[in-house]
Amino acid sequence: MGDKILVVGCKKTMDDTCIGCSRCLVGFNRRVGAFADLGDDAEMIGLMHCGDCPGASVVHRLTQMALWNKPMAEQPTRVHIASCITDHCPYQRKLCAKIEATSGAPVVRGAHPFKPQALFTS
Repeated sequence: MGDKILVVGCKKTMDDTCIGCSRCLVGFNRRVGAFADLGDDAEMIGLMHCGDCPGASVVHRLTQMALWNKPMAEQPTRVHIASCITDHCPYQRKLCAKIEATSGAPVVRGAHPFKPQALFTS
């Protein structure tokens, strides 16, 4: 049986700028970026945000996910920290430590590789 993937992103980014988190989903579907080592049988079982700065509610959100997924017997075996956190969040170290301790699953820093290059050059 393959990995069960949960992606955790930045609340501010997911709410304000990320369009349906399509880059994480496309990266997962294509198995590129931090998803490149996943087998064909891996499944994405969740995409959630951190709960907002400084990530104080991420443990509560993980607990909710575990409770809601329990009847379906779906729990993450690997948690990816989205690029919106790994590239920009000043709280990422503490956030990742909380996620790893709470979820019991390995934390992978990174998701999709689709980052804009030089915006104002051709």
